[in-house]
Amino acid sequence: MKSGFVSIIGRPNVGKSTLINTIINKKVAITSDVSGTTRNIIQGIYNEPGYQIVFVDTPGIHKPINKLGKVLNKQAYSLTKDVDLILFVVDAYAGIGKGDMYILDTLKGSNVPVILVLNKIDEISTAKLLKTIDEYKDIYPFVEVVPTSGLKNDNIKHLIDVIKKYLKDEVQYFPEDYYTSSSLKFMVSEIVREKLLHVTEDEIPHSITCYTINYEEKKDIVNISVDIIIDRESIKKIIIGANGSRLKQVGTLARMEIEELVGKKVYLELFVKTIKNWKEKEKYLIELGFVDNE
Repeated sequence: MKSGFVSIIGRPNVGKSTLINTIINKKVAITSDVSGTTRNIIQGIYNEPGYQIVFVDTPGIHKPINKLGKVLNKQAYSLTKDVDLILFVVDAYAGIGKGDMYILDTLKGSNVPVILVLNKIDEISTAKLLKTIDEYKDIYPFVEVVPTSGLKNDNIKHLIDVIKKYLKDEVQYFPEDYYTSSSLKFMVSEIVREKLLHVTEDEIPHSITCYTINYEEKKDIVNISVDIIIDRESIKKIIIGANGSRLKQVGTLARMEIEELVGKKVYLELFVKTIKNWKEKEKYLIELGFVDNE
């Protein structure tokens, strides 16, 4: 058995969550076109005979503008130390940006090998891809460069084969039928948040989060209650919609996916609550799972 921990880092919206879902072949992280969707440390567990790879999907590293941003950055940076390998994921189409340079500066001096993963190659020409590879090679001593498309499942098997070369452990950390270490309560709240982001599109900012306040499993049904936390009363009308139509749509979409996840009928209640400036208040950041360990 060869095993190890692999951290997936990169700036927001480079496709880290899509990539990890494709690698694991299960949905372990929600996805959205809105940048900065991932907010928590998410572990996806890849198993095949003789190998177990624990992937850690981190929040996109960025220059923080509030306490929540600082906490998320700290979480992401902490996952660049006690791991066997780092996948530095970039948007191959967008090319090198200030956000990429900001992250690479933080990796300087690290003893952890870093693989450059040029994601979204389905959106780029071969000529531009080769040029981008050359540009990045001059910036940082990557041990490998692997072009991929998480969306199209392109070159993912090759990426896994490359990762295997850097696995040092001989321990099975999780049972072989596990594909994530996230709790059901966390996954439920994330599913609700994903549906909100999809349904509202650009109408609501990232001043929204979700928290499962009740998860009660019975013989034939699971009763679930989720709080939708917003920081401004004005957003409430957008989320609820005319005569509650939008909130009902979110509930229906979320319930269908949660039922697939838990394998039972689900009764889902959603509540919209306003907590002004929750992203700046440590009490709520801890309560909602964004734990600052300092």
